[in-house]
Amino acid sequence: MATTKSNGAGTTARKKKSTSKAKAAPRGKLVIVESPAKAKTIEKYLGRGYKVKASMGHIRDLPKSKMGVDVDHDFTPQYLIPRDKSKVVKELRESVRGAREIFLATDPDREGEAIAWHLIYATEAQDKPLHRVVFHEITPEAVTSAMESPRAIDMHLVDAQQARRILDRLVGYGISPLLWKKVKRGLSAGRVQTAALRIVVEREREIEAFVSEEYWSLDADLARHTGKAATKADRFRASLNKIAGKKAELKSEADAAAVVAAVEHADWRVHDVVRRASQRRPSAPFTTSTLQQEASRKLRMPVRRTMSLAQELYEGVSLGPDGTQGLITYMRTDSTNVAASAQQAARAVISTKYGVEFVPARTPVYSKRSRSAQEAHEAIRPTSPQRDPESVKPFLSGPQFRLYQMIWQRFIASQMAPARLDNTRIDVAATPDGAPSNGKNPPYLFRATGSIVTFPGWMQVYQKGRDEGETDELDKAVLPDVAQGDPLDLEKLLPEQHFTQPPPRYSEATLVKALEELGIGRPSTYAPTIGTLKARNYVTDEERKLVPTEIGLVVNDLLVEHFPDIFELGFTSRLEEELDEIATGEREWVPTLREFYEPFTNTLKSAEQTMERVKIKDEPTDEVCEKCGRPMVIKLGRYGKFLACTGFPECRNAKPLLTRIGVECPTCHKGEVVERRSKKGRTFYGCERYPDCDFVSWNKPINESCPTCGSYMVEVGRNRTKKCPVCTGQSKSRQELAKAGD
Repeated sequence: MATTKSNGAGTTARKKKSTSKAKAAPRGKLVIVESPAKAKTIEKYLGRGYKVKASMGHIRDLPKSKMGVDVDHDFTPQYLIPRDKSKVVKELRESVRGAREIFLATDPDREGEAIAWHLIYATEAQDKPLHRVVFHEITPEAVTSAMESPRAIDMHLVDAQQARRILDRLVGYGISPLLWKKVKRGLSAGRVQTAALRIVVEREREIEAFVSEEYWSLDADLARHTGKAATKADRFRASLNKIAGKKAELKSEADAAAVVAAVEHADWRVHDVVRRASQRRPSAPFTTSTLQQEASRKLRMPVRRTMSLAQELYEGVSLGPDGTQGLITYMRTDSTNVAASAQQAARAVISTKYGVEFVPARTPVYSKRSRSAQEAHEAIRPTSPQRDPESVKPFLSGPQFRLYQMIWQRFIASQMAPARLDNTRIDVAATPDGAPSNGKNPPYLFRATGSIVTFPGWMQVYQKGRDEGETDELDKAVLPDVAQGDPLDLEKLLPEQHFTQPPPRYSEATLVKALEELGIGRPSTYAPTIGTLKARNYVTDEERKLVPTEIGLVVNDLLVEHFPDIFELGFTSRLEEELDEIATGEREWVPTLREFYEPFTNTLKSAEQTMERVKIKDEPTDEVCEKCGRPMVIKLGRYGKFLACTGFPECRNAKPLLTRIGVECPTCHKGEVVERRSKKGRTFYGCERYPDCDFVSWNKPINESCPTCGSYMVEVGRNRTKKCPVCTGQSKSRQELAKAGD
């Protein structure tokens, strides 16, 4: 890092070199944004008289080599300019010197506010007329409006971001060296990161401790008694609900067999019919959290990939004759608010595209998703509701299009009329011969439920994705028109054995949902937090589920044991609330850090004395070192497991740990196909003989050849139970594979 001296609360001052040459008078207006893509778009909008430059994100930070925080002097931070940013900062300084006015247009969140503040000192712009502007969407109208309404830097937001950065530095640089000493080098701890790890680990422990229990269900295929062959419309299925008025519990095959014997020759009649009209309101437009969750469910996108694509849609895409346009509003938000102008535009689109009956009488209003939501911005929505997905499809990549389509559909649906449903419940009494008939509580009560959509409303446009184990009443069948007392024909009894299931492991989507519900982290932190857990090898991604590794379990247990308060989920959430209070000016940042630091240092000192050293054992293997003949073991490194020779340090042979899938390489027919990871953490498949053989595939090859053309086959599908073999030699299959690869 290029060092600069810290001044006051972290500001940076540099002495200006004197020069005898007369300086040219500053001309023009300089706008500084974060990304080059946004800079190009905005420069086109502003035209002559403006120069737009990009800071490439952060341009000052705390040093990597030390704490960089003076805890004895009100936690004064020592900010440095990273070496890789020195060239950017130099160019920005030159642009600042040549400009008459400076507009700081970094992202519209706390982090962006802090970057704007850092830019003032890093570029020596203190003596220039300074304006802070924010672009919630990158469109000509929004940019022009923002430039006409500048403001000063909001120091409350800056202080909140500084407090977060310093707080995380105190925790990370305090505890991480302890983990290096007690476990192994390369590990890290973090306030939000470790809380997220704890959530994953505790779910894994629930799964391990879960004891599965057997139970049985009993369904009956029934039909209206019409005196002739039953049609499809006459048939329906009902499930055993009550026995003699009490909830039915079949714990064994014997229990199920006893009920089957009792009802297979019983008198079956409709006991009761309940019909109820209901409405279903649409889901709110997307926030950062719900966008990440839905993209994971419906598009199979990792959280980091979702945010990267959303950034591209926000910053602007070339739309041919229409020029470059930002397609969505700012993507880091916890608000479901929508501008009145956007709502009116959406209503016009709905009326034209779907009909006036789909326009609600009043514009919908959505409440906060969580108690910690700041709602400083709008929800994520299309910048122009009139710009439907098909109109921009030729200008977008496949992933960009699918994400924009989902955002557009969700927003339009959120402004539509509720769906209307007719819900029906049919209770069926099964009375064995000779059994007393109790009008209120028949001997055996079976129940069927169903729904009919009488008006689709918002469902005409959008269907919400579901997490594992979630059900929907629309999954229920349409039921026949029957009345109380109608006789029924039993066609078949269907007893089935089941076992209770443990709670599912967290996916990226459900972990984000849990973090949001617990108030841990903020929209900008979800993706980096999950990325860090993976990068540190604390969790692995198996079948799109997060599974803690051995090192993840060890680190979690040590930190929870020795820092029970700091990594307690409620404590982490309360700290987030305090940071929010700093952002609104209700709390001072230095006293907040002081309240945290004193008990933290005492806990840290105690942990240094009491934490025992933990050694991660190597896993033995049958593999032999090809250099010295000694056995090889599986070791755990910073980037995951690898094979190493037990003769270290005399023999330093080490190589990647290959996960074999039992399939011969279809290209060279000499090696075996192994599972690999790309730089972005995505799983792909390649030949173990690489680089001698360059076979690669995004989809998992299988031990089958196409019966038509003889090409190798791969698995394609969204989950293990729905995967199907696809030939790689046919043009249609190649299109399917390309789509799956996206």
